[in-house]
Amino acid sequence: MKKLVLFDFDGTVADSAPDLANSANTLRTERGMEPLSVDYLRPYASMGARGLIWATLKIKTDDPQYDEIRDQFLRHYEQNLDVDTVLFDGMGALLQRLTQHDIPWGIVTNKAEYLTRPIMRHLGIEKDCAVLVGGDSTPYLKPHPAALFRAAKLYDIACEQCIYIGDDERDIVAAQVANMASVVAAYGYCQFDPDTKNWGADAIANHPDELFPIVKQWINGLSPRATKVA
Repeated sequence: MKKLVLFDFDGTVADSAPDLANSANTLRTERGMEPLSVDYLRPYASMGARGLIWATLKIKTDDPQYDEIRDQFLRHYEQNLDVDTVLFDGMGALLQRLTQHDIPWGIVTNKAEYLTRPIMRHLGIEKDCAVLVGGDSTPYLKPHPAALFRAAKLYDIACEQCIYIGDDERDIVAAQVANMASVVAAYGYCQFDPDTKNWGADAIANHPDELFPIVKQWINGLSPRATKVA
């Protein structure tokens, strides 16, 4: 029976925080404010424009200025999305290993597809990706499971035959609702938050190198919890 490994993108596959932070900081510098450090902004990176605009300007989505500011942020990011973004250490080898073992993998992200695809191309991983679902592909963002449902449908596979790996609690919630196995990428933007053990995921990986054994265990019909790192 075929299986499908699905990944969140920002904070799970790619460390895009430097480029996201740079685009967010343009919002501050354009207003005469000092830029914030990448380390400070990193935890907000997986929240996309919404989180980064809040972190830099303390403006929420219900603010009358929000839509205009979000468009400014996205315009700058689209032009500078592949400057300092890299794969997490070990992720390139993991994706190659999955491909070499004929284990299909894909990306399900809240980032819009038109932003995600060129980054994947820049990182050299687009060719082997079996399915890509971006945040502009369905009416709902995670934690709603719509994007995971769409990925399974596009690949013509039952959700129960998929495993989803992400660095945010909403990734785990979406996987659970979609009836997919789930893994916390604790090395990502959750930054080894001790609360990840309470998210209810099937396994926790503290480095991409730990993901292949977890996936193999799941493919072999065994609980990924057996490889869980506390």
